[in-house]
Amino acid sequence: MNNSSKENLIQLLKENNVIKFGEFTLSSGRQSDYYVDMKRAVTSPIILSQVAEIIAERIDEKSIDRIAGPALGAIPLVTAVSLATGIPMLMIRKAKKDYGTSNLIEGDLVEGDQVVVLEDVTTTGNSLLDAVKVIEENGGKVQKTFVIVDRDEGAKVIFKEKRIAFEPLVSIDELR
Repeated sequence: MNNSSKENLIQLLKENNVIKFGEFTLSSGRQSDYYVDMKRAVTSPIILSQVAEIIAERIDEKSIDRIAGPALGAIPLVTAVSLATGIPMLMIRKAKKDYGTSNLIEGDLVEGDQVVVLEDVTTTGNSLLDAVKVIEENGGKVQKTFVIVDRDEGAKVIFKEKRIAFEPLVSIDELR
C-alpha cells in the first residue's frame, strides 16, 4: 500500500471517530482504555472506498477467485473489494441457519478456489482464523488475509505460527 493511501485511511478513521478512548468492556469481557468502533468505518462510503482501493492494490486479481469475510462486520468490506476488483464474494456465517440451505458459506466456493479473507478488526485473530478454517474445510485455499485495524494483541503471532499471510492495513499504535 502506498504511504499516501495509508495516511489517508488513518486520517479518515480518526475524522470519523472510529477509535474512542475511555473505559470499555470488550466482547471478550476484558476491559480496555480504547474501543475500535469499526461499524463507523464500514458504514462510511468514503472509508469503504479507500479500503477497497488499498486491498485492490495489494492483491493479484488474476490469481484470486473469491473475496470472503465473516458476517456481519466484514461484509461491507468484502462487498466494496468485490465491486472494486470484479472478484466474486463469499459471506461466512458464524453459525449454520436451521432453515433454508443451512450453509455456513453464502456464495459459490469451488474446490481449489484461491481466497482472500477480510476482517474489520482483530484482537487475538480468532474470528478471522475461524473464517479461514471454514474456507479451508470447504475446499478453498486461503492466499492472504487482511484486517483494517489490528489491535496488536496477538493476531500477528498466531497467523505467523499458522503460516497464513496476515496484513493489517493499520495498527492501533498508528491511530493513537
